[in-house]
Amino acid sequence: MILPDVNVLIPGTRFLADLGMSPKPVDFLQDLEHLAIHLQQHGLYRLKDSEILEKACKEGRTSLTHDLDFGDLLAASGADLASLVIFRLRNMRPEHVNRYLLEIISQYRESLDHGAVITVTEGRIRLRDLPPHGRQPEGKRVLA
Repeated sequence: MILPDVNVLIPGTRFLADLGMSPKPVDFLQDLEHLAIHLQQHGLYRLKDSEILEKACKEGRTSLTHDLDFGDLLAASGADLASLVIFRLRNMRPEHVNRYLLEIISQYRESLDHGAVITVTEGRIRLRDLPPHGRQPEGKRVLA
């Protein structure tokens, strides 16, 4: 069993899961006292991807998805302080996703708070810090 880092236990990180994600990781995040919502729980079945991202940005939430289009939409929007976690896992069972969420919150919470795109694949987490609107990106970091 993975023991959570102290950052995981600090409540208050805000998340928005899109319809392609199971609601169970949202419940898991809520149990850790993070402010997580799922579109399904709010009856928001017909929002376009751009509207989902806009909602997340307005509410200061990190979007949780496995839809690659969100990364392109975020880049095109030029939004400040928007963060995105894209899951590209073969195994999307909630308990598997939850293990990655624990690692992301414990290791990359500050990046999420300042704007980042995190891509999760089997055994690898890739972090790209987003520059403030109007600045050129400084590059990518690959983390394992």
